[in-house]
Amino acid sequence: MRVAVDIALPEQTRADATAFIVAQPLEGLDPRLAAVAESGELRGERGEAILLHRDGERVLGVGVGKLEEVDLDALRTAGAAAAGELARVGGTLVWVLDERLPVPLADQAAALVEGTIIGGYSPGRWKTREDGGPKQIERIVLGHFETQELRDAAERASLLAERTNRARDLANMPPNELYPATLAEQASALADEHAHLSAEALTPERMEELGMGALLAVGRGSRHEPRLIVLRYEPPGPTRPDVVLGLVGKAITFDAGGISIKPAGGMEAMKGDMAGGAGALHGIGAIAALGLPVRALAVVAAAENLPGGDAFRPGDILTAANGKTIEIINTDAEGRLVLADALWYARREGATHIIDLATLTGAMVLALGDLYAGFFANDAAWRDRIVAAGDRSGDLVWPFPLHPRYRRYVDSAYADMKNGSTLREGGPALAAEFLQEFAGEGPWAHVDMAGPGFIDRSRGDYLRVPGGTGYGVRLIAELATGLT
Repeated sequence: MRVAVDIALPEQTRADATAFIVAQPLEGLDPRLAAVAESGELRGERGEAILLHRDGERVLGVGVGKLEEVDLDALRTAGAAAAGELARVGGTLVWVLDERLPVPLADQAAALVEGTIIGGYSPGRWKTREDGGPKQIERIVLGHFETQELRDAAERASLLAERTNRARDLANMPPNELYPATLAEQASALADEHAHLSAEALTPERMEELGMGALLAVGRGSRHEPRLIVLRYEPPGPTRPDVVLGLVGKAITFDAGGISIKPAGGMEAMKGDMAGGAGALHGIGAIAALGLPVRALAVVAAAENLPGGDAFRPGDILTAANGKTIEIINTDAEGRLVLADALWYARREGATHIIDLATLTGAMVLALGDLYAGFFANDAAWRDRIVAAGDRSGDLVWPFPLHPRYRRYVDSAYADMKNGSTLREGGPALAAEFLQEFAGEGPWAHVDMAGPGFIDRSRGDYLRVPGGTGYGVRLIAELATGLT
């Protein structure tokens, strides 16, 4: 559901609740909050929210921490805290912007809108009881006089938050509903929403013609055949016609690990192993919805990785679309296999600058937890663009090194390379070295989003519920904006 966003002075708006930003030190508070602050019940700590009823009105005081440390993340977290306090009410929320903050008003507006919408998301769409579910904020009013800058920032934030939540819906869908063919249907429906966005899905027969032995092998164990989903955005009058942003996503709609089967505990979360594909799909959808004048191509490699009579095996040697051969060490290192053929195809179809998104290695979760994604880039300028886009968008990334000496980890005695290592060292780095073999010429980055892509508990900020996070959608939109 798209949340309506308006701009109006608070006294001119009928609302279900009015929210005030509370920063430390607690000065200049609305009189309705001052008494609560004096009692010590309201301290202004980041993410703290207190709901009061005064003269028939609901008033929220939402903390953002120390005034001089307030940033976009603090404001997004405030938005989510407000949405949580109003989960029994929903309706219209007025946010009173604060010119004292060290964040420009337009950025305040965007962060509060994003946090309120993303923080108000519920993953429980399959619940049959409707009475106990949270009510959504349907309308956000930014309490300030209107400017075009404020209007543009708020509408962009609303759109990106909505697209982020749509990517979350995909990652949260159960695998009996979402598998490669139905994910392709989702892509087709998305393309139908936008005049300059098209979608197609390559069948196994077409992939066989193209020599995509890596992707095909991963999907062999399931009765749900794999698909290579391709979306193209061709805007009229692109600012730089020679630039095509390539978005490659891993979409393992369920990952049991294949013959190298995973432990049973927690395996239900492996429906989220397509979160990178969801980010790429709704990332290009966001580019189209924003009408950005940059050409873009999304290639989403979709498969189920299951054990079965025709499943690929450790010891198999596969031939990828670029002709390179791969010895299989572990069938649970399947993400890099599907990305290999997808990367080759994206470059074949004209992508000049590529970013791939994948929930790839558990080692990256150990390194960075659920906040940052680690990434590897073959081009310094491209790396710096991605870091800046992450900082700005809230989809945070941290650069890791590519180094040719890591290549020896995937050397094979029998084939051009193997898909893993028997050493418990450098897992994310050797995966990146593997993928670089298929990335072709030109700027490329591999984003290992295993930590922030799908979470099992509240992150303590504006991502407050388990499941898909929609990681990548806002990163992609910000990155594309920088290419215009």
